[in-house]
Amino acid sequence: MNYLFRSFLYTLLMLLLISILSFGAIHMAPNSFMGGELNPNMTQEAIAKLQSIYGLDKPLLQQYIDWVHNLLSLNFGVSFVSGAEVSTVVADRLPVTLWMNITAMVITFVVSLWLGIQSALNHGKKSDSFITQFSLLSFAMPSYYLALVLMMVLSVTWGWFPIAGMHSLEPPEGIGYYLDMAWHLTLPIIVMVFVGVGSLVLYIRSLTLEILKSDYIYFARARGISQSQIIRHYILPNLLPPIVTILGLSLPGLIGGSVILESIFGIEGMGQLFYLSAMSRDYPVIMGILMMSAFLTLIGNQIADAVLLKLNPFVKR
Repeated sequence: MNYLFRSFLYTLLMLLLISILSFGAIHMAPNSFMGGELNPNMTQEAIAKLQSIYGLDKPLLQQYIDWVHNLLSLNFGVSFVSGAEVSTVVADRLPVTLWMNITAMVITFVVSLWLGIQSALNHGKKSDSFITQFSLLSFAMPSYYLALVLMMVLSVTWGWFPIAGMHSLEPPEGIGYYLDMAWHLTLPIIVMVFVGVGSLVLYIRSLTLEILKSDYIYFARARGISQSQIIRHYILPNLLPPIVTILGLSLPGLIGGSVILESIFGIEGMGQLFYLSAMSRDYPVIMGILMMSAFLTLIGNQIADAVLLKLNPFVKR
């Protein structure tokens, strides 16, 4: 209970600090939506009316207090651009981002875990060298460059995948609708998996090599335990704590999305929404996404710490 209480206070304090910094940074940014810079034809009377409607004519401290009060009731405000509730705008974009990022994350962790362990078990062999070189290539590959190359080769030249978008011009009904969406999202997921695998494989390989140097691995092999059992009972349990930590830090990406990939492939997700909101100075949407990402980051850390306490009781000491 003491741990949960301290974690709760820490989360509240960090959210408060993040909200203050984010709110201050947004209001110090140049070319505000209500300043007339984005539309020189706006008169001063129109600007003053808009500022009055959205409460931007109040003192900055009062604006922050009102904004925090709305946040406590899960009211993220109204979009400057569309006039819709921010929660409604986010809810329309969130499912496709969640589906795409969860799929890519699961594939990335499964592939990375297998490649990292195999590379460590075959240390110094050709397979280890191949996996290491592949990981370095993946680590160094920019996502936007790979996306454009695959788009030119697989979409334009060979015609295997759609160039952009989430659905065909005349999408089928029923289960065909979701299969059509999966077909459109396959190429972005491939890019996300390829770019995300590299660093994780190298990390798992390094951890596995350290585990293989342990005394209990030598004793297990001396007792004639098979390699599959060593992987299942000795390597995987020791890899779980750092993997859980990485999974906890990956939670914000499930909602934040990929700004670059969603813009390149024309996917109407959270990443594209954040980019368009930043370009149009739609501050309520920007602040809503920032606070949700901050909340998920903190919650992800707390969940990872709680799971680590369960997996490894020595952390308590």
